[in-house]
Amino acid sequence: MAETPRERYRAQVRAEIKEHAWEQIATTGASALSLNAIAKRMGVSGPALYRYYAGRDELITELIRDAYRSLADTLRAAAGTGADLAALAHTLRTWALEDPQRYLLIYGTPVPGYHAPDDITLISAETMAVLLDACPPPPPDRPATPFDSHLARHREWAGGDSAPPATLHRALSVWTRLHGVLSLELAGHFAGMGFDPAMLFAAELEDLLAGA
Repeated sequence: MAETPRERYRAQVRAEIKEHAWEQIATTGASALSLNAIAKRMGVSGPALYRYYAGRDELITELIRDAYRSLADTLRAAAGTGADLAALAHTLRTWALEDPQRYLLIYGTPVPGYHAPDDITLISAETMAVLLDACPPPPPDRPATPFDSHLARHREWAGGDSAPPATLHRALSVWTRLHGVLSLELAGHFAGMGFDPAMLFAAELEDLLAGA
């Protein structure tokens, strides 16, 4: 059924609010996000914005949901072209560098007092599902670890994927180490250290693929 003019207007205002929210996050950080400040930028009263978002947490949830959906769709599109694990890793980095604030909102410091709803976890698991599909199984002679056994009982982070625990372990190791490099890079911790973060990312990825 086609949207009514009222529904289109509401969607436009919500989109404009999110644009201002991203600008505010880039300037002051997500923890300082304020609907009243956004209302002032838009030239309306604070209470007027509460007709579109019930509060700060609902707005943050919408931004996080959009970010996770964008990443999941980006990785899935790359996988659809036949991208292997290395190509997916570089796709992740490109996505992060295109909009650091978007990346840091979902993988950076948690917003104090904010608790994401359960559906956010389900969307984030989609990115891991793509990674698992591209992750080759470990060598057959690889000894099992205690963490493998732990993962056999806890697969929620992988969307309940039925891959062998050793493969889950490998995928999780790739995911966490690459995010560690990316988070440090985007937070500016490599500034002034005299090396190219892209080369560090590539070296970490090569090491992971060789040793996994």
